[in-house]
Amino acid sequence: MTWAQNYDPLGYWPLSTAVSALPVLTLFFVLVVLRKRVWISALAGFLVAVGLALTVFQMPAMMTAGASLLGFVFGFFRIAWIIVASIFLYHVACDSGQFEVMKESIASLSSDRRLQVILVAFCFGAFLEGTGGGGAPVAIAGSFLIGLGFPPFQAATLCLVANTAPVAWGGVGNPIRVLAGVTGLPEAALSAMTGHILPPISAILPLWLVRSMVNWRSTFEVWPALAVSGLSFAVMQFYWSNFQENGLVDIVAALFSLLCMVAFLKIWKPRGSVRPPVKHGFGAILKGWSPFLVASVLIFVTGLPNIQKRLSYDSLKLPMPGLHNQVLRMPPIAPKPTPEPAIADINFIALPGTAVALAAIVTGLWLGLAPLQIAGIFLRTARQLSPSLAAISFMVGLAFVTRYSGMDTVLGLSLTRTGWTYPFFGTLLGWMGVALTGTDAGSNALFGNLQRVTAEQLGINPVLMCAANTSGGVMGKMIDAQSIVVASAATQQEGNEAAIFKAVFRHSIVLASIVGVIVMIYALLLR
Repeated sequence: MTWAQNYDPLGYWPLSTAVSALPVLTLFFVLVVLRKRVWISALAGFLVAVGLALTVFQMPAMMTAGASLLGFVFGFFRIAWIIVASIFLYHVACDSGQFEVMKESIASLSSDRRLQVILVAFCFGAFLEGTGGGGAPVAIAGSFLIGLGFPPFQAATLCLVANTAPVAWGGVGNPIRVLAGVTGLPEAALSAMTGHILPPISAILPLWLVRSMVNWRSTFEVWPALAVSGLSFAVMQFYWSNFQENGLVDIVAALFSLLCMVAFLKIWKPRGSVRPPVKHGFGAILKGWSPFLVASVLIFVTGLPNIQKRLSYDSLKLPMPGLHNQVLRMPPIAPKPTPEPAIADINFIALPGTAVALAAIVTGLWLGLAPLQIAGIFLRTARQLSPSLAAISFMVGLAFVTRYSGMDTVLGLSLTRTGWTYPFFGTLLGWMGVALTGTDAGSNALFGNLQRVTAEQLGINPVLMCAANTSGGVMGKMIDAQSIVVASAATQQEGNEAAIFKAVFRHSIVLASIVGVIVMIYALLLR
């Protein structure tokens, strides 16, 4: 038995839109206004989503239950596991004594925190996003900044803001591949257009990060380094996305920016600062970085499409009973009634989290930790993160219920009624999609075809609007509920999620609006 999504269940689109927003509004009301723990807030939003799916949208109970269960499975394997593995890796580095070497190696480049945040959160974080994504950049970079002496709250917010511009090509280019798959547009064209939209943001992001830490005077004291890091990243991001393949955009841009920064800091330092002495030789520094280097290599290798295929087994891709291909996406979201797949992918070996956990075990043994000691570190990490894992389960369950019931789509359709200003608001549609689904790829899967159909109806370049979806979406990454939980867990800020959300929201909406203006300019030029 199939069930067709209804995008105006109340017969009046503003009312249907308002009702569809209730689950997310409930989550943030309980979190921000009532100041409850994040798992309680997520549970409240999830229950509202289930209630609306059953009553207002008339989704069959079996399908609602299946969507909830699929969300729980996805949340554990794709989000929770990378958090546990990343914090496990961090604890292994700390307990083995190598994290001190890592800190001192960064400090030997610069003891200036304004520059350390660029090296770690921007350059290293972008590399982690490109290799695997999935929460690792925020979790690992956040832990790293705390180790360097940053206050935990500041570390969380800085890493969330830094993890923006690289997201469109995260996980070896997965969001662009998903966008090409759902729209039927050429992957190279989508990557190139995205590479026209995002480099200006990449160029100013280091300046934006440092300005969020200090005043303008202190920011301008390090402007040469900010220019080197931002412009080098932006130039390579533009070049690689336009003239090379899509999978390595983030990785190459991050490495290029990091190397440029390292070379520049060898010949320049902020006025009045003293370059700390180098305490360790190259071999000791390499050993100190080994947990994160091994993790990065394993994430990258296992993330390559050909390797992913070898590590993934069709027998572990389980159709969700009563849900798989039973929900029909309807026009204008799809060209015709289209079954929505619902596959629980439990290919554990192929996950970035497994690569990180394996790196922690292997390097832990090599660095002299006993097997029982490593096991104890893992159990300690799991206990520490248990409230965050519960929150993730409810949040992703909420996202999947709103997706399969059509609530996400109702919200998106409301933005298509904005006429000639659609290029701006279509960009915000991508931003909203990531805020709701937690991933840029998820937003592209949800709204990619809608962007193409609407653009064609309005006489706008469809490649531009589909690229706008993924470009605007990157600015929603810092405020989606899963990212907030990752940041709070990684920086030991459990219970402080509401404050983190409020701190990064203004950055998110302003940066998304800047992207919207860039898209508007392109839309006027490309008509």
